[in-house]
Amino acid sequence: MDIVGDKTLRDLWDELARNYSEKTALIFEDCSGKTSELTYAQLNEEINKTANLFLDLGIQKNEKVAIQLYNCPEFLMCWFGLAKIGAVMVPLNTQYTQEECGYIINNCGIQTAIIEEEFLPIYDGSRPNKDIGIKNILLARSEKQIPGTINFGEGKGRQLGTLQEFRPLSSDDVAEILFTSGTTARPKGVVITQCNMLYAGIFTAWQVSLRQEDRYLTIMPAFHVDFQLNNLMPVLTVGATMIVEEKYSARRFWRQICDYKATITECMPMMTRTLMLQPEQAWEKDHCVREVFFYLAFTRQEKLAFEERFNVRLLNTYGLSESLVGVIGDAPYGMRNWPSIGKPGLSYEAKIIDECGNELPPNTIGEICIKGVPGRTLMKEYYNNPEATANTLQPGGWLHTGDKGYIDESGWFYFVDRKVNMIKRAGENISTIEIENILMCHPKIAEAAVIGVPDLIRDQAVKAFVIFKEGEELSKEEILEYCRGRMAKFKVPSFIEIRTSFPRTCTGKIQKKLLD
Repeated sequence: MDIVGDKTLRDLWDELARNYSEKTALIFEDCSGKTSELTYAQLNEEINKTANLFLDLGIQKNEKVAIQLYNCPEFLMCWFGLAKIGAVMVPLNTQYTQEECGYIINNCGIQTAIIEEEFLPIYDGSRPNKDIGIKNILLARSEKQIPGTINFGEGKGRQLGTLQEFRPLSSDDVAEILFTSGTTARPKGVVITQCNMLYAGIFTAWQVSLRQEDRYLTIMPAFHVDFQLNNLMPVLTVGATMIVEEKYSARRFWRQICDYKATITECMPMMTRTLMLQPEQAWEKDHCVREVFFYLAFTRQEKLAFEERFNVRLLNTYGLSESLVGVIGDAPYGMRNWPSIGKPGLSYEAKIIDECGNELPPNTIGEICIKGVPGRTLMKEYYNNPEATANTLQPGGWLHTGDKGYIDESGWFYFVDRKVNMIKRAGENISTIEIENILMCHPKIAEAAVIGVPDLIRDQAVKAFVIFKEGEELSKEEILEYCRGRMAKFKVPSFIEIRTSFPRTCTGKIQKKLLD
């Protein structure tokens, strides 16, 4: 028996409502600046009403339900309302097209979706060949009564605040199918159990030494694993307060950090870079932040500049949807060793292997592998994809990440690049991140993205895309000359393209698959 045992998310909310009844659980600020608050007792009551609404709709245990909402309290009500009756949440990216939504909905056999009003055209079955097969469309965050839909707020408002049916639940029950963004193929559905969610909360609460008095501010989208397992679940684990912004604004973000007296937050490279572009303010260092969660892809120069300006320190971690949390990371105490991604956290193991599965010695680049327990401390499987599951989850609980890294003699792990971002040029392995970091050290370059393109002679050639800082410019030859002085000849880009913007994911990551 592990630390979670057979506890479920329903058990967790029973405890929270009992132990932290009047404490603020959630503070939400929408795009207009309007705020709302819910105590643990109030939020639990709204979750129960939502669960009862789902029961009235006839949603069965293990039935899959889509949620396509921006950050809002209603997302949490639906998430945990489904968990309390043993149904399965399938969150949909708010940037998905009709084709992308249709693929997931049909793959999972989804009959019910809770959506924003603006997404209605995606579910419009009146056009030829466009029906994606939804039976119940619940319209959240809207006062309108639209034919063919159910008003979520009105339907929930008619329900009792106590759960009306207690179905048998287990910690091994599936709670969510989270579809990854994918690279060149269709996204894969990461199957997450109730235990996975509870364990993620326990682990991340340990990782940041989270306490009841902490206030965790996030702008991560609610449909993303970071919001769910690295932000909200640790907050619930210890009975702290979650501050949720509907969307990220570089202009407002650090003011919000200060005004809400946030003690923990999370930043991605896109956020830190856009924050550094804002005018400096006298009040910037007058805050309560003691940890900033951070993930990869940052130069030492950028790190030092950000920490100095905002008087914070970054807690570096490495993980992926399949690992649930930042499995490898800085410890909550003791030394940190940037640019190392840290060491394996509690209950996990990690190693570096070659293409034959042999463990590699220190300072040798190979694939990062993580050991845990599928369905408990790692994802259970890929939904309806046994071949992909077998390729990723090996016997003994070893998860093959596909990412490249190495370990030093002292046991510190270092991330090199995503496997999909490694360029093979005339037998040499080239890390795109390494080249991007060198380019972004140029005082006139704001951002860079590097990809491999086909080369008939050398397998692949290096192509770099750059965005200049405002008011700056360089010739392509000047960029190449800069590269020649700072990297091996085989790493120097063969092609340079100047851009004013990059295609991005919901979390601000550059979508390299859309660059060519």
